[in-house]
This record gives sequence, C-alpha cells and structure tokens, in this order.
Amino acid sequence: MRNKFNIVALSVSAILLSGCGQKSTTTESTKAESQTAVESVAASLSADEQASAFFEKVFNESVMRSPMTQSFLGIKEDQDKWDDLSDAFALETLEIAKANLQEMDKIDTSALSPQVLVSYTMMKQNLEQEIEDFKWRDHNYPVNQMFGIHSRVPALLINQHPISSEDDALDYISRINKVDELLDQVIDGLKSRADKGIIAPKFVYPYVISDSKNVIKGAPFDDGDDSTLLADFKSKIKDLDIADDKKSLLVEKVSEALLSSFGPGYVKLIDTLNLLEKRADTNDGVWKFPEGSEFYNVRLARMTTTDKTAADIHEIGLSEVARIHNEMRVIMKKVGFEGSLQEFFNFMRFDEQFFYGETAEGKQRYLSEATAIIEDMKGRLDELFLVKPKAELTVKAVEAFREKSAGKAFYQRPSQDGTRPGIYYANLYRMSDMPVYQMEALAYHEGIPGHHMQLAIAQELRGIPKFRKFGGYTAYIEGWGLYSEYLPKEIGLYEDPYSDFGRLAMELWRACRLVVDTGIHEMKWTREEGIDYYVNNTPNPKPDAVKMVERHVVMAGQATAYKIGMLKILELREKAQLALGDKFDIREYHDVVLKNGAVPLNILEDFVDEYISSKG
Repeated sequence: MRNKFNIVALSVSAILLSGCGQKSTTTESTKAESQTAVESVAASLSADEQASAFFEKVFNESVMRSPMTQSFLGIKEDQDKWDDLSDAFALETLEIAKANLQEMDKIDTSALSPQVLVSYTMMKQNLEQEIEDFKWRDHNYPVNQMFGIHSRVPALLINQHPISSEDDALDYISRINKVDELLDQVIDGLKSRADKGIIAPKFVYPYVISDSKNVIKGAPFDDGDDSTLLADFKSKIKDLDIADDKKSLLVEKVSEALLSSFGPGYVKLIDTLNLLEKRADTNDGVWKFPEGSEFYNVRLARMTTTDKTAADIHEIGLSEVARIHNEMRVIMKKVGFEGSLQEFFNFMRFDEQFFYGETAEGKQRYLSEATAIIEDMKGRLDELFLVKPKAELTVKAVEAFREKSAGKAFYQRPSQDGTRPGIYYANLYRMSDMPVYQMEALAYHEGIPGHHMQLAIAQELRGIPKFRKFGGYTAYIEGWGLYSEYLPKEIGLYEDPYSDFGRLAMELWRACRLVVDTGIHEMKWTREEGIDYYVNNTPNPKPDAVKMVERHVVMAGQATAYKIGMLKILELREKAQLALGDKFDIREYHDVVLKNGAVPLNILEDFVDEYISSKG
C-alpha cells in the first residue's frame, strides 16, 4: 500500500469538487469557513481549470475504487486487494455517477476552450450512459470462455503484479488470501442472474470449468510440478535482495494462502458452475434475456457509437462480404489457382506450406517472425506518422493456463509510466489455427501501427485528461486496428500475394461478424447457423468459426465495432482527401485521428472537419 496515486492534491478546485460525502470531525462553523475559503479560491479559477480538475477527480475516484485497475495502470496503492463486486458497491458507484453528473452543471460550458469542451461532452455522455446502463448490469455472463474473474485473477497476478520488494510479495500473498471472498461475490452474481433467467449457454461451462481447474493443478494443491501461481511467485522473488530464509518463509506463506483461500474458492466456483451447467440451455442470443431486444439495441449503440440498427449493420456486412470475395478472386487468379473461391478457401485452410509445426520450434519461429514484421514496420513509420509511441512493444505467446479458451491474438497496453511494455499476445495453442499468411496482418493490427500505436500514444498525450488517455470506444480502437491492417499495403507491404490474401481474409472475418452478430442476437440464429456462415464464407478453419460464434454469444454487439469503425476512418480520410487535394498529408490525417485519444466516431468526424477547415 505504497506509491500513493497523485489525486491532484494541490488543486483547489479538485478539493471543492471532491468534498461531498467525506467524513469530518470539524465543527459546523469551521466547515462553513473552510467551504467559503475554498469557494473563494475556486471562483478565481478559469472554467477550463475547474473542468480539468473535475475530470481528474472523477477519473482518480474511479481508479481508487478499483484495485485491479490500479494494478493495470502500474499503481501499487491497493495492490493487496481485489475489486468489490457486491450489489452495495454497484449502487454506491451509481450514486457517485449521479452526483458527478450534477456537479458538471456547475461548470460554465460557454467559457470552455474547444478541447476542454470535447472532454466535457465526452465525460457527460459517459456518466449519462453509466446511469442509463445500470438497469442492464446483470445482462451479461461474468464468467465465460473469453474473460471473467476466474481467468483474470491469475492473469493479473502474473502480468500486472510485479514483485520488486518484500512488501510487494506480501501484497501478492494478501491477494491470494482474499480470493475466496472475491469468488463468493462472483458466485452471488451468478446466482442472482440465474434467478432472472440469465444463464450462459451450455457450451460455455466446459471451457470455464477447465480453466478454473487448471489454476489449482500442481503444488501445493497436489504432488505435481508447481502450480501456475506458485511458479510465478517463486520466479518473482528469486532475485529479491533479501535473505534466503525470508524467501523460504514467503514461499511457505503463499503456499498456505493457496491452500486455505485460493483453492477452496475455486472449488466452490467450480461446484457452482457445474450446477448452472445442468440448468443451461442452447439458446444463444440475448433476445432470451428480460427486455433482450432493447438491451441489444443499446449494446449496438455503445459498441459502434452510431445510431445504426441491427438491420443496417446486417446489410453492411452482407455488402462487404460480397466486395471482399471479389477481391479474393483477383488474388486467386494471380497465384494461378484453378477452381471456385470455396475450393481456394479449402486449399488455404489445409495446405501445409501455410502452417508451422505443432512444436516448440514452430512456435518460436512464429514469435520471431512476428517480431521481425513489427521491427520492419517500425522503420517505416516516418512515411505515415508524425508522432510515434515511446513505450516498447514485445511479442509473447498466450500463457498455457488460458491458451485453450483465449482468442487468436490480443494486445495489452503498457503501464502508464512505460516501465511495463505493451504486449502483443499470439495464441499458439494450436498452430493449425495460426496460418502464416495472416501473420503480417495480425502483427500490424495488434502491434504497430495498430493497437500499440494508438493506445500507447493515447497514454503519452499531454493536455487531455486521464479518462480520455485510458478510456476507450471499441469502434474507434478496433476500427483503428482493422484500418492498420490495410494501411501497410499502401506503402508496398504484403508483397506476397498469399499474405495479401491473409489481409483480406482478416477483413472478411470482420465483415462476417456484422452478419453473424446481428443474426444471432436479433434474428435468432442458432450457434450452428453462425458457424456454418463463417465456414461457407471465409478461409478460416472450423475451430476459428466455433470460437468466433461463441465469442458473439457472450459478448453481444462487440464484434460489430471493428468494421463499422474502420469504414468510418476510411470514409473520413476520403472526405479529407477530396476536400484538400494536394494539401492532404496522410501523416497529418493520422495525427488528427490519434492525437485526441479514443473518441466516439461522431466526435472523430468533428476533429476531421476542423482539420479540413484549418487547411482550407
């Protein structure tokens, strides 16, 4: 509980705005005098200063209510604790949001500078949506094959809980000792949802039960090799500058905690999941939830930051699938393949030249070549960008304990101080699911110029509040990731036509997502119908299709954001090119897109319009 987070302690306006609800032992007259003094100083601050202090207060308040977010950001203040998942805490959070929204009305928006006004607009929208969405807080599956506390606990301890001192080690042990309490809250949430008819479909349970069992395998739970967390703890304390007997004592303490809290907590969770599996059905869409159709419309609006309906998104998907199929037929002719597009897909699925072996050497080769692709792209950034991220990027395989159920690839942003690099995770559990012809596009999407470029730059920006640096909008973030797959082609990369096919295959995958997500959640498609659509319209192997459809089921609407976001970024770029002609500079356009952090697509359009006007 060290390294206290700077909560704008010197800002008088922050003191003014954060005083509500705090306990005090001062007299009424003293409080009145103090309040008058604070208000007098605050009145002398500009509207921008008041707003900026308010933004910091709200962000820091949120962070300090979430020990897990603190760890994600590299803050050690509460690294001996877990988040509070209780209903009481959720209600308290709602009241804080309502109070903050009321506080915003005290800020004179007519006196705000343009950039601060954008922040004001975004924060107000965030708070309004948080309050509106409270009614949907149970419309989800908190334990599923994509994410959940069952996998987040070990992932956070391994990846975001460093041990550079004995105190860090004791905090790690403290967290282990509190896992049973945390999982009790998860179990309460699962039971509460079940009472409302919100139970994950049957296919979810074998995944989450298996993942949960995996983290309680090995010592000290049984006679096998060290369990995932015991091995992690031992490796982290190995280089501590403390006596060996202290290290041995720490290992004893973490082993005791694993046996007395962690293990029993997971056993209880597994027992609960086994009971829920017996009650689960095979209905996959959120249409089965209470007010499910209304909930899905809200999800689409939140994910895409547009007012597009499910029918709109479905039609866009069908149109994009047809366009990409035609571009693939051109490549098919270029490589001399004779046959139908579906036959070409089958060739790309299974021909051995497109896959590395299911061996340690094959996996290492994949990681090495993916790293080389990123390094090459780093050397080309000046052609496309004015600003580049300072934080480093590393490429890693997904850890063994979660690789079976994790996605194909994903990115983890760096710590806010840059000491922990960004990570591009490649899932090498089954090499037959990772064709070499998609390696380039995946590296660009997850690494550079994709998520690492966008998210690391956002964290490093000056002059915008933290809630914009660390917040996000899926349509913007994933739209940029998908746009980043396409961008390298414009500077001559994807020289191998098969690699260019891989780029199109990944774009096609996102186009199909528009069709299948709306199919499952709006049109009541079954899981099998969704799988068939992917298999019939993409070159990806069936296991990819199964994973993707199962992702649609537990993350309604999320997968629609990628293509909608990419299409908007391309549309705005074309708008700027047409308006500016010879004055258009691709580096400046990318600067406009990246220099404000993640924003809703309508606000991104406002920024591009301002850029066009400034160059006119």
